[in-house]
Amino acid sequence: MVDPAIGEEVGSVPAGGAGEVDQAVRSAYEAFPAWRDTPAAKRGEILGGAAHAVLGAVGELAPLLTSEQGKPLREARLEIRRFVHTLEHYVGLAKNIRGGYVPDLDVDTYGLIIRRPLGVIGAIVPWNFPTTLLGNKLGPALVTGNVVVAKPADTTPLTTLRIAEIMHEAGLPAGVFNVVTGTGEGAGQALVEHPLVRKIAFTGSTPTGKKLMALAANDLKRTTLELGGSDPMIVCDDANLEKAASAASVGRFFNCGQACLAIKRLFVFESVADEFIEKLAGKVGRLKLGPGTAEGVMLGPLHSARQRDLLEEQVRDAVDSGGEVLHGAKRPGGDGLDRGFFYEPTLLVEPARDSRVATEEVFGPALPVWRVRDMEEALELANSSVFGLGSSIWTADLNRASDAAHRLEAGYTWINSPQLVYDELPFGGLKQSGYGKEHGIEALDFYTETKSVVVKKAVATQELGGAEPQPSQR
Repeated sequence: MVDPAIGEEVGSVPAGGAGEVDQAVRSAYEAFPAWRDTPAAKRGEILGGAAHAVLGAVGELAPLLTSEQGKPLREARLEIRRFVHTLEHYVGLAKNIRGGYVPDLDVDTYGLIIRRPLGVIGAIVPWNFPTTLLGNKLGPALVTGNVVVAKPADTTPLTTLRIAEIMHEAGLPAGVFNVVTGTGEGAGQALVEHPLVRKIAFTGSTPTGKKLMALAANDLKRTTLELGGSDPMIVCDDANLEKAASAASVGRFFNCGQACLAIKRLFVFESVADEFIEKLAGKVGRLKLGPGTAEGVMLGPLHSARQRDLLEEQVRDAVDSGGEVLHGAKRPGGDGLDRGFFYEPTLLVEPARDSRVATEEVFGPALPVWRVRDMEEALELANSSVFGLGSSIWTADLNRASDAAHRLEAGYTWINSPQLVYDELPFGGLKQSGYGKEHGIEALDFYTETKSVVVKKAVATQELGGAEPQPSQR
C-alpha cells in the first residue's frame, strides 16, 4: 500500500488467492449455523457492542485510513463514524425481522411465510470508501443471520483488517466476519466462484460488475451491484443559487471527487447560469489542496497515479472539444505536492455534449457545466447517460420539482438538498448503475430468502375412525 500524498509505502498484506479464500469461506460456513440460530435481538446486541468498540477507536483508525486512501483526516473520521452509524441502524432493525401469516388458504388450512438468512455472503468493497461501503453490506448481512467474507480493495485493506480485529475482540464470534486480502483477479474472483458462497454484494465499476455478474451466474448466486454513476444536477431559474452552488461544490469535490454517488454533470438554466457559475467558481477556488494530515486541507490527492492519468485524459478531451477552463485542469506545483497524486479542483464550462466528461464516469475533482434553455432540455440531457445512480434538482417550484423527480432516471433524487445518503432510505441504481438495494429496511430483503409453509389444522379423531393413536404411532 502506498500513501497517495507522498508516494511512499505504508504497509503490506498477503496477496491471498483461492486457498486463502477457501479457508475463510469454510470458517464462515462452519460459524453459520450457530449465528443463524442466535435470536435476532441477540445478534443485534452483539453487533451493537462491536460497533461501539469501533467508534471508540476512531482516533486510531482515521489516520490509518488517511495513510492508505489519501482523504483528509476530517473525512476519514466522518467515514469511520458513518460505518458505525450504519451498523447501529441495522442493530435497531434486528427486532423487526419477521415473516408472515396467511389465513384461510383452504378449509382448516393456513400459510406461513418464513424468512431465512442466505448463508455465506461475499462482500467486495472498493478503495474510495473502504469502511462506509463495508458497513452497507456488513450491517444487514449480520443482523439477518448471515456470515460474511469481505474482500477489501488491494490498495486499502489496512483499516478493514483492524476493524475486523476490533469487532472480534468486542465479542463478535469467530468466523462470523472474515477478511481476505488480495487482488480482484486473485482473491476476488475466487470468492465469487466459491461454491459455498450464496450471495455477492459488490460496489465498484460497471465493467467489473458485469464480469462479476457473469461469474456469479454459473452457480446462480444472488448479487447486489452498486456500480458507477454520472449524477446530473439541474439548477432552475428560481433556485437558491448560493445554496445550490455550495451543494454542487461539496457534491463534486468531497473525497477528491472519487465517489460513485457524486454530482458529475451540472445543467443550469441560461438566465441564471453566469451568476451561478461565478458563485461556484468562487467556492472551488477556496478549496485547500494538500496531504490529508495537513491542517485545513479540504481536497486530498487522488488515490493512484493511474486514477490521475485517466482524469487528465478526460479533462484534456473536454478542453479539446471546446470546453472553457475556469479553474484547475492541471497538477499543482510547489509545496511538495509533486510527490503525491494531486490534481487541482477543476471547473469546465460547455465542453462538447458528446465529450468524455459528458458520457463517461469521471472519478476525480472535475465538474463540467452546461447551460440549458429549460427543464425539458435539462431532463433530456440528464437522462441521456447510461448511468442512473443519483440526481439533484434545485427549484422553488414544488410542482416542477415533483415532476422532475418522477422523470429523472436515477435511483436517488435530492430536491433542494445536498447529497446526503440516509440509512432510512433504500439506495440503488438504475440502468448500468446496478441493481439491488442497500440502506433502508428494504436491504434486509436482499440478505434473506422467504419460504412458504402450508399448515393443515389437526384432524378430529372421529375422522380417523375414532381410534386414539397408540404411543408407538405418535
